[in-house]
Amino acid sequence: MVSWGAFTLTFAVVRALTHWIRGGHGPSGGGLSLHGRHFHHYNLGLVALAGVGAVAVRGTEKQRRHPTVPISYGVGTALIVDELALLLDLQDVYWAKEGRTSVDAAVVIIGLGGLMAAGFEFWPAARRALREST
Repeated sequence: MVSWGAFTLTFAVVRALTHWIRGGHGPSGGGLSLHGRHFHHYNLGLVALAGVGAVAVRGTEKQRRHPTVPISYGVGTALIVDELALLLDLQDVYWAKEGRTSVDAAVVIIGLGGLMAAGFEFWPAARRALREST
């Protein structure tokens, strides 16, 4: 649940921020750059997921259950999904027609996450009701 909320919020914020930067605000180079090369935000997502993986493999039970773990997972996943079209085409198509793939994928993930979250309460209650009626 927490990771789905973090995913949704991060995706919306990143989309808004990139539109804002493209509109001529923020960094003059159009985003983050390292040594003259554009630094895509999916890299930050990979770092976040690597951190979550490290905690999952080597962390204590207390560390695994810390609220930052699902939040980091949701944020990292959103940063990657936001640039999914770039990763699929291996070309920077973020603002091109093909870049719509990232938005479509995120909408599907958000929709499925919403259905899943709604079902968390419904399905156990439906199962109990069916068992009690027989």
